[in-house]
Formats: sequence, C-alpha cells, structure tokens
Amino acid sequence: LIMELINNVAKAHGGYSVFAGVGERTREGNDLYHEMIESGVINLKDATSKVALVYGQMNEPPGARARVALTGLTVAEYFRDQEGQDVLLFIDNIFRFTQAGSEVSALLGRIPSAVGYQPTLATDMGTMQERITTTKKGSITSVQAIYVPADDLTDPAPATTFAHLDATTVLSRAIAELGIYPAVDPLDSTSRIMDPNIVGSEHYDVARGVQKILQDYKSLQDIIAILGMDELSEEDKLTVSRARKIQRFLSQ
Repeated sequence: LIMELINNVAKAHGGYSVFAGVGERTREGNDLYHEMIESGVINLKDATSKVALVYGQMNEPPGARARVALTGLTVAEYFRDQEGQDVLLFIDNIFRFTQAGSEVSALLGRIPSAVGYQPTLATDMGTMQERITTTKKGSITSVQAIYVPADDLTDPAPATTFAHLDATTVLSRAIAELGIYPAVDPLDSTSRIMDPNIVGSEHYDVARGVQKILQDYKSLQDIIAILGMDELSEEDKLTVSRARKIQRFLSQ
C-alpha cells in the first residue's frame, strides 16, 4: 500500500513523499528501500527521486527513535515551504514514537501517568501533529500506522493520536479470522468527512444504513452461536443475510 501511494504521488501527481520509520525493523527498512529502487521511485543515477526515507531502527536509543518522526516531519516541511510541494508523509509506527517518548521520560525521572506513559503524552503528540498542515506554498498529508496495544482503542497512546486524525481505518483481528481481507472494521473506522453536506445525502444514508445492519448483525452473534440461525425471527434472518452479503462485497 505504501509503495502504491508513493508511486502514484511521485509519477502521476509529481509530488514528494517522506517515509519516517519509527522503531522500524532493519530488514523491513532495507526491503522498502530496494523495492523503491526496483520500481523506479528512487533513482540512484540522478537527482530525480521524489521520496525521502528517514529511519530510526529498533536497536537505536530511545532518544533517536523519538526524534525520527520529528525529523521526517521537518523534511516534509522543507519540501512544502522551500520547494512549494504537496507532500505525502508516512509515519510507521506512530505508537513507537510514543513508546520512545515514554522511555526518555523514565530516564529523566518523570512520574508516569496513566498506563505508564509519559505525563507529557498529549503535549508531545500535539506538538508534532499540529505541524502537519497546509500553507499558501504547499501541503502535507500524513498517513500514519498506529499499533493498538491489546487491541484496546481506548489506550491513551492510540486515543491521543486519533484525536488529531481526520480519518481512521481500523484493521480487526476478528474479521481477519473470518478470512475477510482487507480486514477493515466499518464500525470502528471513522471519518470526519462523513457528513451529508460533504459526501451528499445519498452516500451518507447508505453508509449509515450499512453500519446499522452490521451493528445489528454483531449484536446477534451470541444468539446465533448458542441457539443457531433457526431460532431467529424472520426479520433477524434477513438482517444476517444482508450483513453477510455486505461483508462479501467489502472483501477482495
């Protein structure tokens, strides 16, 4: 997905991309670099490459890992402000930024807050996220991978990040176990542009209707598991049938 987006931005739109690998595995960073060379996004023979890679590997000290996201953002700001470019900024993984900040905070002897995170979690995250913005010269659009500890969306680290994002796409283990890919959970995923004034009334009504069917189906799961489909009312059976068709439609 990252490769496809970077390739389209570079070749189709002429924009720049910045990839910040926070706490990235060395192997994964190396693979991404060589894939970009093979696809022509990175050209080692001249200066026509339109992507910058910034890595802070897993074996780096926490101070270095905490600075990688900020370094990548600074590079993106340079392309935006000095070269007037529209920049696509990838951060993988933003949770590692929080984790590194927590380690630095512990080394400084600060008293931890909820779940052991640094007391400055909201400030650190806000300081970085608020720099991702549009100016008269250009823009920065950010796509961030977020690890959710124990699949708990209310954990302070991901919850603090979600507050700054325009849209979230949640990948669910339960949906993946059903063999449905991409394992996107339409009930937990959100978008701020899901507004009838933006997407139109028809789109909005269809999306909300789909979510209602899936939510009703989810509430019937326990009954189906214990009593089976035969014990459902005709209306509930229709809901289950529609929900399963929607799931198949949304899968590859």
